[in-house]
Amino acid sequence: MLTIKEITVKNFMSVGNQAQAIDFSNKSLVLVIGENMDLGGDDAGARNGTGKTTIINALSYVFFGEALTNIRRDNLVNKTNEKGMLVSVKFVKNGITYTIERGRKPQIFRFYANDIEQKTESNEAQGENRETQVEINKLMGMTHSMFKNIIALNTYTQPFLSTKQAEQREIIEQLLGITLLSQKADLLKEKQKATKQMLTEEKMRIDAKVASNEKIQESIESLKIRSNAWVSQKDEDIKSFKEAIAELEKVDSEIEIEKHKKLQKRNELQTMLRSLEKEKAYHEDSLTKAESTVTKTNTDLEYAEQQKCPTCEQELHDDKHTHLVDRLKVQLTESTDYVTKLKSDLAKIQEGIDEVGDLGQVPETYYDTIDEAYNHKGSLQDLKRQLEQTEKKEDTYAEQIAEMTKSAIQEVDYEKANELEDLHRHQEFLYKLLTAKDSFIRTRIIEQNLTYLNQRLAYFLGKVKLPHTVTFQSDLSVRIEELGRELDFDNLSRGERNRLILSLSWAFRDVWESLYQQINLLFIDELVDAGMDISGVESSMAVLKDMSRTQKKNIFLISHKDELVSRVNSVLKVVKENGFTNYANDVDIIV
Repeated sequence: MLTIKEITVKNFMSVGNQAQAIDFSNKSLVLVIGENMDLGGDDAGARNGTGKTTIINALSYVFFGEALTNIRRDNLVNKTNEKGMLVSVKFVKNGITYTIERGRKPQIFRFYANDIEQKTESNEAQGENRETQVEINKLMGMTHSMFKNIIALNTYTQPFLSTKQAEQREIIEQLLGITLLSQKADLLKEKQKATKQMLTEEKMRIDAKVASNEKIQESIESLKIRSNAWVSQKDEDIKSFKEAIAELEKVDSEIEIEKHKKLQKRNELQTMLRSLEKEKAYHEDSLTKAESTVTKTNTDLEYAEQQKCPTCEQELHDDKHTHLVDRLKVQLTESTDYVTKLKSDLAKIQEGIDEVGDLGQVPETYYDTIDEAYNHKGSLQDLKRQLEQTEKKEDTYAEQIAEMTKSAIQEVDYEKANELEDLHRHQEFLYKLLTAKDSFIRTRIIEQNLTYLNQRLAYFLGKVKLPHTVTFQSDLSVRIEELGRELDFDNLSRGERNRLILSLSWAFRDVWESLYQQINLLFIDELVDAGMDISGVESSMAVLKDMSRTQKKNIFLISHKDELVSRVNSVLKVVKENGFTNYANDVDIIV
């Protein structure tokens, strides 16, 4: 329930510096009539310009920041005082009392809940607070256009059926709850964006983990290759050491040393034997040559003794003969002695060779040198020490692999991403249900509420005795018929249009209150005056009185018809004097 309690205006339009308060808490039909003392106060002209419409302009301004009609904000300030304009309204919703204060020169916009001012970031450039206005619109539950159709009916406001098709559709969609679906769709769209953002971030986080894990896994695989190579090399080294140790353990170092000594002795004898054989060969060659020389010398001596030349066999003279024989005899003696010496030396050499005798078979040794044989035990111990050290070596790669597998690899959990994926698809499905024109939700809401709207409209058209049939179609357009003939709104007379405007407004209000909230206040500004015959006035008054009585509404009927005073229980007299408007009460109205 939205209950508007009272409004207070100061320096607003024709209201002066003295604040004027109007109480809306009564549950009655109030006739608002004017008296312009500046124009005489008694004739018909004195009813105009008193400030009756100022009340609904003030309501429109304080709730929505703009007048009911097309008046600039600064022109709402009283032209005589030109500053200090202030309008405040009190209303109650859900047990909370709210107060709005809005003014110009200086610019003021304050919003209270149970006397506690609600603070939000303001728009300094406009002197308004857009966030606060959004909150007020939510509390009111309606736009300014809807306000003009269900709370403040005014002859200067363009009738619903005279507006463009798009404007009509906007109001009907808001009335039937389609706008609410759009608002919910907008909220859902924001949630979709947030969900998509979270999903994107979650996927990026997962992708980063996967990429990191892949790089770490590559490092682990590389380490495994190195580890396997290291283990293989270790096994090969152990095997080699064991084979070498087993091989060395087959060798008896004492026997090996003895063999090397024998080999060494044999090598010495072989060297000696080779030297003796070489020397023997040399002496034998020398002996052969020496014996040849002895033989030749004997032959030459025989020729010389026969006084013949050994070379040419010619006769020799005595002196040459003697000299030659002597020389040959000396040479023979020397050659014979040399042969004897060589034979003696050969005999000694042969004795040396015989002493060496048979060298026998070459001893088979494991090591190449005797020094290695002497170092056999040390080599064996060194191999065993290396084997022990190799067997004790640990695979450092395995430790790195275990550590990286345990701590570096991150667990990739897809649960949250899957939940966000499901949520995003669900939100997308809901968004389509809320926005698609062929959505069964929208179709069902339109069908259900449109039926009720047409029922209420037909009811009020019957009450005001308008013979026309007016129906909202499924495409939200309006069809007006009379006796089977389709008409436009402007085909109707002024009085017929006013009856339709009132009926449409009341039907809108019934639909609104059935869907959203009850509203205690209704203004009708001069709609029963212009072009309305007695039958129309009477039927309209009957509807208003019934609405006030059965629905406990506070209805303000602004009119120039003094004859209506007898038809109501409350009268609000608007008096303009010395250029300023004052609101006087009669019966139930409190100033």
